[in-house]
Amino acid sequence: MLHTQMNHMAESFDMTADLAHSWLTFSAPVAAAQAAGRPLVALESTIIAHGMPYPENVRTAREVEALIRNLGAEPATIALIGGRIRIGLSDDELELLGRSDQAQKVSRRDLPAVLASGELGATTVAGTMICAALAGIEVFVTGGIGGVHRGAQETFDISADLQELAKTSVAVVCAGAKSILDIGLTLEYLETHGVPVLSCEQDNFAGFYTRDSGFRADFRLDDAAEQARFIRTKWDLGLAGGVVLSTPVPEAAAMASDEIDALTQQALAEATAQGITGKAVTPFVLARIKALTSGCSLATNIALVKHNAEVGARLALALAHVGRGAGAT
Repeated sequence: MLHTQMNHMAESFDMTADLAHSWLTFSAPVAAAQAAGRPLVALESTIIAHGMPYPENVRTAREVEALIRNLGAEPATIALIGGRIRIGLSDDELELLGRSDQAQKVSRRDLPAVLASGELGATTVAGTMICAALAGIEVFVTGGIGGVHRGAQETFDISADLQELAKTSVAVVCAGAKSILDIGLTLEYLETHGVPVLSCEQDNFAGFYTRDSGFRADFRLDDAAEQARFIRTKWDLGLAGGVVLSTPVPEAAAMASDEIDALTQQALAEATAQGITGKAVTPFVLARIKALTSGCSLATNIALVKHNAEVGARLALALAHVGRGAGAT
């Protein structure tokens, strides 16, 4: 009886996975890379639709994809278009996302609504992780993860990215958490939920616009092969959930921490005064910081995303060489 029940559970799981996979549409380059066994690197689309202005957003997206290809992996920018989860976008689709002011910001909660309606959707960190996992992609590159917002003790404003990291087995390469967040509480949340935070190039967790958040990461692993062995070991042990790999913005593009903190406080105060809440806060604050720095923060954002892409591509290549069950004898 128990054996029969377990078989039914396995069949039900397989059917659910097949149904979820049926929502995916792979671009020709991504499908070719999969067929050839080349590693894939997932990229989010919210950074295109909501994180940067046009035309810098589209130009950066194309440059990031080119960086990943030049290192031997294949980029897979993810978005929701025409009721499908697109794994890999054409130049025209990148342009559509970059120009549109109608793209919905899509996290776990929003996926069914945007797919069912056929609206244009730009995936957040959480949304991209879900779609990447469905597509079998192990590495995802973003700018900065979401986290616990400042004042969350009263507002309970915590990004869905953190819960996704606790349950979805994708490695997320980032320049830390966005500077508008409470970094200490964000790292505490990740620790509580068993999400390892790795750092490369320095001991401390990166600070997004700045190199150093002032908080130590759990483990420093500078080499892609070391990072891959750590991540593969975690997943081989059945420890589901993501891994955060933090890498700092290049020094030449980094901003001063005192300056960016003061500007962040100002932008957050303006958001509060204007009644801006929820998922609208982050794009508002990033846009205000860009304006207050006369565009310097945008240049920093572009630099860190490109650096993250290089680190992520190397990690994807290393993971491809560290097969599943590497600890088996």
